[in-house]
Amino acid sequence: MLPGRLAELPPSSFAQLASLLDGHKPGKPPVSLAVGDPQSVPPAFIAEAIAKSAQGFGQYPPINGTADWREAAASWLRRRFNLPTGTIDPEIHLLPLNGTREGLFLAPQILTPEKKAGGRPVILIPNPFYQCYAAAALAAGAEAVFVPATEQTGFLPDFAGLPKDVLERTVAAYFCSPSNPEGACASEDYWRTLFALADRYDFTVFADECYADIYFDRPPTTALDTRFKQSSNFERLLTFHSLSKRSGLPGLRSGIVAGEPALMKKFRYLRNTAGPQVPTPLLAASAAAWRDEDHVIANRATYAARFEVAKRILGNRTGFRMPQGGFFLWLDVGNGEEAALKLWREEGIRTLPGAYMGRETQPGKTQSNPGFRYLRVALVSDLVTIEAALVRVAETLSGTL
Repeated sequence: MLPGRLAELPPSSFAQLASLLDGHKPGKPPVSLAVGDPQSVPPAFIAEAIAKSAQGFGQYPPINGTADWREAAASWLRRRFNLPTGTIDPEIHLLPLNGTREGLFLAPQILTPEKKAGGRPVILIPNPFYQCYAAAALAAGAEAVFVPATEQTGFLPDFAGLPKDVLERTVAAYFCSPSNPEGACASEDYWRTLFALADRYDFTVFADECYADIYFDRPPTTALDTRFKQSSNFERLLTFHSLSKRSGLPGLRSGIVAGEPALMKKFRYLRNTAGPQVPTPLLAASAAAWRDEDHVIANRATYAARFEVAKRILGNRTGFRMPQGGFFLWLDVGNGEEAALKLWREEGIRTLPGAYMGRETQPGKTQSNPGFRYLRVALVSDLVTIEAALVRVAETLSGTL
């Protein structure tokens, strides 16, 4: 489809899903549990902030964001990640993003050389993975190395188990915690091991922590605070945060990248050239969202209620496991593609086969894809819709779940 190195780009998960399902009629009126698109009503103060700052649409927005946005974002980072006062300087440690996907895509561009250790540079990607990671690696000219995240590894990638020659060529590692799609969270030991590996082999950790505020028992261990406790700085770290998940505002397209000042300087330079900017009225709304925790607590409570329903309906079935964070079920159904097609044809329920987020570890062997056995189910609709849909999922897949 695309020329040159981008020819290696895997097809979109949802393009694959369309190919699987669109030739078949849904058995009942369609219900989508496939897309992680939060359905909550935006807090009233978001529209108020945009309206109050609407004159800003008549001006080019600053690449660095407004002073008000920078201070709100820096204050949130310090507060959320228990960092000492003065640790995060709003002028050098962070930038606004047009949603974290933009930042995750651009990040490899600032640090990928033509060669490392005499060969093509490598970017490590968990397998299954968020498709943007692979696109970013290939666009930067790097070799994407997919690292399996399976039940045997706690649904986290074993980066340290990679061959030395791969690690020596590594320039960056994407890592998502809580992970998409599995909902697994890294421990402090896991983060420390990853940073020690980055220090040893001189690569950068791209910590995708978009789901860090959606959890159940306790907040997940995170990158900024772990790195600071380990080294008293943020060397070799860029961390990405999103109002799409934290605040249920995917349409606002607003996020944060934060980390090592030297890396942020390069990021700022690239963005000044590439030109992605967040309009000032949206920065005003974002600043208001980063300052407010009440709506986040309420948002988290809605997800907790949805997962309680899921546990009640599916919890006694062997294919069910409760995630540690995020808003996806990662259901072991034996064959995710077959299960997704069955749910669509019989019930009109749209889910995502886990294989569509993964890569085969043995070419030509579909079952070597770490996502092969799984379905990703997004619990982002209202509680009534989710409960009715999951009852139908349980009944339809009773022989596999």
